[in-house]
Amino acid sequence: MRLRPGQHLRRQSDIRDVRQKGIRVDCRAFTLWWLARPDVAAARRACFVASTQAVGKAILRNRAKRRMREIFRRHQGLLPGSIDLMFVARSQVNNWPFAQLDRAFTDACGRMASPSAP
Repeated sequence: MRLRPGQHLRRQSDIRDVRQKGIRVDCRAFTLWWLARPDVAAARRACFVASTQAVGKAILRNRAKRRMREIFRRHQGLLPGSIDLMFVARSQVNNWPFAQLDRAFTDACGRMASPSAP
């Protein structure tokens, strides 16, 4: 199942806001930046970043982004309705088993929901 077009965080200004105003959560294999939006009815939006320096060549970057997208797709129900997320891949994202990445994201969701986040 693909992400709907409304779930993609595409505008540079929106991505910049998440990076500058958002809260950073370290998941070791990837970094997660999140920012709550005031519009309650909006969908959860996400963008996925994998740099050449951190991850490697195109095939590795694409694999990293596919893995992060799948984690987001599976667990988006754990997130508030109006939130922007930015996943930034690290080199370990392709080396970890998928179940471990899954656990790292669900732990991060728990940290986001707690009052003393991150």
